[in-house]
Order: sequence, then C-alpha cells, then structure tokens
Amino acid sequence: MFARQTLARASQAAAPCGARNMATLREIELRLKSVRNIQKITQSMKVVASTKLAKAQRAMHAGKQYGIANAEVFAHSSSDSPATNRLFIVISSDKGLCGGIHSAVSKATRRALSNDVDSPLPGQQIDSESPVMIIGDKSKGQLMRPIGQNLRLTFNQIGRDIPSFADAAGVADLIVRSGVKYDSVVLVYNKFVSAISYEPAAMEIKGEQALKDSNAFKAYENEDDATKDLAEFSLANAIFAALTESHACEQSSRRNAMDNASKNAGEMIGALTMQYNRGRQAAITNELVDIITGASAL
Repeated sequence: MFARQTLARASQAAAPCGARNMATLREIELRLKSVRNIQKITQSMKVVASTKLAKAQRAMHAGKQYGIANAEVFAHSSSDSPATNRLFIVISSDKGLCGGIHSAVSKATRRALSNDVDSPLPGQQIDSESPVMIIGDKSKGQLMRPIGQNLRLTFNQIGRDIPSFADAAGVADLIVRSGVKYDSVVLVYNKFVSAISYEPAAMEIKGEQALKDSNAFKAYENEDDATKDLAEFSLANAIFAALTESHACEQSSRRNAMDNASKNAGEMIGALTMQYNRGRQAAITNELVDIITGASAL
C-alpha cells in the first residue's frame, strides 16, 4: 500500500505543468458552453415576453375601462363614516424570473399594515391585524412569515395567460363567500407606468355596508339584493382591472430581466473567451519553450 502511495505521489510530482493548464482550459471551455446555452434561453424568453407584452397591454387598456367605471361610481357615493375594517388583497402571480415585481407588492403590503411613511395608503390609519388574501404563490411565499397570522385565503393558477373577467368574478365570489367581515377592500397591485417601469399602488373598493351608508345611495330606494350585487360586481371589476395591469407589468418586467440577463451573459462570454485564449496561448508558449530547450540540449 505504501508503495502505491509513493508511486502516486511520484507520478503527481512528475506531471508536466501543462497538464494543469489543460485542466483549467477544459473547465473554462465547459463554462463557456454553459453560459452560451443560458444566453440562448434568456434571449428566447425575451422574445416570448415581448410578444406576450403586446397582448397584455391591449388587455390592460380594455380592463382599465372597468376600473374607470368603478371610480365614477365611488366618486359619487362618498360616505361620512370612514372605513375601519379593511381587507387587503395582494395581486401577484405564480411565475418568477421577472425582476422584483412580486417583492414590490409584498413590501407595499407590509408598509401599509405597519403604517409606514411610504405606505401606499398615506394619511390613513391601518389596523396591523387586518385580514389579507393573496393572489399568486410568489407573494404568498414572501408574506407567509411576516404576516402569516393575517392570511385568510390564497389563490393560484390565476392569470397564467391573459386574465379574464371570469377569473376576477370567481375570486370575488370566493371572497364574498369566505365570511371575512370588511368595510372596504384594498387591492395592492403593480401600476403600469411604461414599458420599462412600474410602481406598487393601492386601490380601495367600498363594501356593501359602505354603499348603503353613502348619502348618494340613500337618495334612491334600492333593494338590499341590488346593493349587494352592485358591491360584488364592483369588486370583480376592480380585481379584473388590477389583474390585467399587474399582468402587463409582469411581462414588461420579465422582458427587461431577460434582456439584462442576456447582456450579462454576453459580457461573461467575452471575459471567459479572453481568459481561455490567454491560457491557450500560455500553454502553447510553454510547449514551444520545452521543444526549444530540448533541441538546444541535443
């Protein structure tokens, strides 16, 4: 056994220095191949996201009409008593690789519940134990630990493609049937600013009781069922508008993230190629020196 160990040490000591260079060059070559494959994937994802962004923007413009209609209704139905019991709905998605779009709404929700200076609901006192519902697994994973005690419902598999009004109506129906008591609903979502930027925003929707207490609605003799249906329909409208806008922000952010990843991969490929060429040139130079030294000795 000792003889084998001694022979192994001797063979390692006698190994030429070029063997180490060849091993290093092989590692660089494998890494170059890996980075090139990653660059191909990110470029393909950028093209797909660009195509989806155009469709998402068209859906967003159509969905905004629902939000505008809601805003007109609530603008004429102001209530003297402010909402004290708010239900927060965080809108994200199940997919990643799209920058910090999910963490933006998660941080905005935490700031709102902690009454932070940068809260998306400035000037309003929010109960830190307000119930929270989350659409999307990404924000669910981020908010489970800090505000897990506030969670009431979570949704997934919504908005995998372009969100539809049926998705929003299904979510609104489950919220109404969940039994959670609230005076108003606060939607925390990403607001589309441009194709390269977005910002977290909050939209507040009044509940059934708030509509009944508003002076504008008291002027009409509305049945209870009509007010209840209007409140649920307004909630579905707002959710649909927020879903379509968040989906457009997600596709925009994914396209930008894949573009940046492709550029970073290109820079890495350039640096690795330079390192590979220098190592290869050094190995060739060492071999030439060995050949010339041997010829001189003869």
